[in-house]
Amino acid sequence: MMEITPTALPGVLLIKPQVWSDARGFFLESWNEKKFELAGLDLHFRQDNHSRSVRNVVRGLHYQLVRPQGKLVRCTHGVVFDVAVDLRRSAATFGRWVGVELSEFNQHMLWIPPGFAHGFLVLSDAADVHYKASELYDAASDRAVLWNDADLAIDWPVSDAPIVSDKDAHAAHFADADLID
Repeated sequence: MMEITPTALPGVLLIKPQVWSDARGFFLESWNEKKFELAGLDLHFRQDNHSRSVRNVVRGLHYQLVRPQGKLVRCTHGVVFDVAVDLRRSAATFGRWVGVELSEFNQHMLWIPPGFAHGFLVLSDAADVHYKASELYDAASDRAVLWNDADLAIDWPVSDAPIVSDKDAHAAHFADADLID
């Protein structure tokens, strides 16, 4: 079975699937609705996404204001530092973040429930990140919080100048962002 570990943010879960390895390579189930249900996670997904990025790319912190997306995130090639930020004003953990390393080597996944922003930093030469989303992408409600906002104080393990899209470089500061009630 898979191992599910709560993080410092209630609802954000580190998931370690069972991996079968031998001389040929490995096999794992990254998604099995029945097994997730048996583990207490009744998740339904509407979209799958795949991104490839090079070293020092930061993507995020992204979220949707309307129909927030829950995301089951995994890194299938390379290594990333994956981050979730609680944007729910009503939560005791509002404004707090958690970061974990996801990689092709540890095969871990991160469940980020609706109401959280998501982002990652690529630590390897390149990385492929796959994630299942609980809602469809909605450009009109797409939002971003500045990845290095001082109020969030995310401890990104970046050693060189990060590569950031124009959208992410000009994202709203946390104090000014449209947040989730």
